[in-house]
Amino acid sequence: MLSLVSHSSGVLTRPSKRVRALWKLGGRWASHTRLPFVALTNREVPVDLRLVGQTLLRAALIGAAAGAFGGFFFYATEHTQYWVLERFVGYRPLRAAGEVLQGLTPVVDSFVPWFMVFTPAIGALLAGLLSIGAPEIRGGGTDAMIEAFHHRGGYLAPRLIWRKVLASIATLASGGSGGREGPTMFIGGALGVWIGGLMRVGARERRLLLVAGAAAGISAVFRTPLGAALLAVEVLYRDGFESDALVPSILASVVSYSVVISLYGESTLFGHLPRFPFVPAHLPLYALLALLVSVVAVTLVRCLSLVRRIVGSLRVPDWSKPAIGGLGLGLLSTPIILVVSARIGEEGQGLGLLGGGYGAVQLAISGMHWLPSGVESVELLLLLCLGKIAAAALTIGSGGSAGDFAPSLAVGGLFGGAFGRAAQLLLDDPAIHPGAFALVGMGTLYGGISHAPLSALVLVCEMAGSYDLLVPLMLAEGIAFVALRRTHLYPAQVATQQKSPAHRDAVLYEVLTDTRVASLMSHPASYVQFETRTPLVELFRAIPEAGWQDVFPVHAADGELVGIVTLHTLQALSGQGESCSWLVAADAMQPAVYVRPQDDLRRATEVMIASGLRELLVVDELGKVVGFLDEADIARSYMDAATRAERVTFV
Repeated sequence: MLSLVSHSSGVLTRPSKRVRALWKLGGRWASHTRLPFVALTNREVPVDLRLVGQTLLRAALIGAAAGAFGGFFFYATEHTQYWVLERFVGYRPLRAAGEVLQGLTPVVDSFVPWFMVFTPAIGALLAGLLSIGAPEIRGGGTDAMIEAFHHRGGYLAPRLIWRKVLASIATLASGGSGGREGPTMFIGGALGVWIGGLMRVGARERRLLLVAGAAAGISAVFRTPLGAALLAVEVLYRDGFESDALVPSILASVVSYSVVISLYGESTLFGHLPRFPFVPAHLPLYALLALLVSVVAVTLVRCLSLVRRIVGSLRVPDWSKPAIGGLGLGLLSTPIILVVSARIGEEGQGLGLLGGGYGAVQLAISGMHWLPSGVESVELLLLLCLGKIAAAALTIGSGGSAGDFAPSLAVGGLFGGAFGRAAQLLLDDPAIHPGAFALVGMGTLYGGISHAPLSALVLVCEMAGSYDLLVPLMLAEGIAFVALRRTHLYPAQVATQQKSPAHRDAVLYEVLTDTRVASLMSHPASYVQFETRTPLVELFRAIPEAGWQDVFPVHAADGELVGIVTLHTLQALSGQGESCSWLVAADAMQPAVYVRPQDDLRRATEVMIASGLRELLVVDELGKVVGFLDEADIARSYMDAATRAERVTFV
């Protein structure tokens, strides 16, 4: 009879969507969580070699893959640029010391201005065609990686890797004003996701491998392993960093760096720079530089947004919009190249407007033989700074597949170099090194608008080959970080981990495991209960008295709890009239389902899901009912915790 009632009348009620959702999230987080160096067994061991091995294996695979792709990407971009811009157009790229690729003879062909006007547009058009059906590859790639981490379960489609590679080569090799770091961050992240898929990892591990791949991608082309790892975990948030991804990112970054220097040799981006001794008296100058750089940073971000709005409003196919920006870039840069190269006597001389602009930063740091001296050098660097802002906005704002990392560094470096030379002239202080101000301006601008001051600081120190500028960088970046709080280079960034959809599962899991049933259960002064021999008609009469109660304890003659009757069962049986009036409580009851006061909410949720109940009895060790736990209590506890977490923000 009990079996008949249970299946036909629905003794086991289906749990609500709210409970099922809570359980799905909490259980999924628990089943997929694998924090580095944390033993997941009940027995404590000094070192969990299994997890160490997993972390090392995954990081090594991602680092090796990203290093190989990064090395290929650098090689293919430089060689394609050589044949397109240098041999075909007659353009002489302005390269940093560490960007010189062996085996390419210097260009001797004459500069052809008309080719220069249209070449960036043709390359951007090819990249736009590659983006048909894959809009994610448009733009730099950093924002897409951040969005994938927070909003797509850490999923960045591996099928986009080759499209992104080809689109970025087409854009950058034809003169697009952007960097290689954004695309390689995207490519490395997608490689991390692909390797995670092969190893059948869960959503949380996939996010960590996405970040590790992004770090390896930056390290592959920038050759700053520590700064790359820090940037990958810091750029995800405006106030904080993804601590769980730090160790995998460092390991992947180291392996990627090792692969690249095995291919191209060990060198820093700007070569062997001189020492920059710390002069405490110059700190006010660095503080002033930080304030002025903040104004320049706002200008850069607003120009990017302006071009995005203008190009976005055009009634043309999205894939054609990068070509419009490329045409604008050609029209802007060609006259500047003609005028400046004629003035310095170097036909077709690049000035850093095209490409990443690291050559322009090298110019600001070390100078060139053709760079004028005195006030003219300040004017030229300021002109190039403004030109680079416009060039980057046209390329990146129109959807070109080029990173915004390099142009940001270039703009900051050019302005810092101009500021240092101006200060040297005005103060007549031989201890002022314009190159030091160029490096500080570079890190300050990017660190401010990306909200990643720590990684920007380390990146600049690694590029300089020393930590001489550590104190000026700390001061300048601290000022810019506060001044640029409301300026965002990456719209996909979220404020903190608590505000990230990627961490909602973690917040829920903590609530479920840290909260005890005793703290949430209700202690009613009285409640309805039955004995096994209680006639069913008396059970029906008790329904109006139940009020809040969904579950009714059933006791044996000696007071022992032997089962429960649910409100849903009573309602179903009451509709059958006198045909079941001869039944007693023992016929309608099901086995007793309960939790202990010391159980956590995870255990309580498990019992709710397994039994299909929305309310549970709370029974002590003596078998006495001491309270009730409702699904609404669990949901309320979670909502309270989520609300508290949202209030924990950086002020």
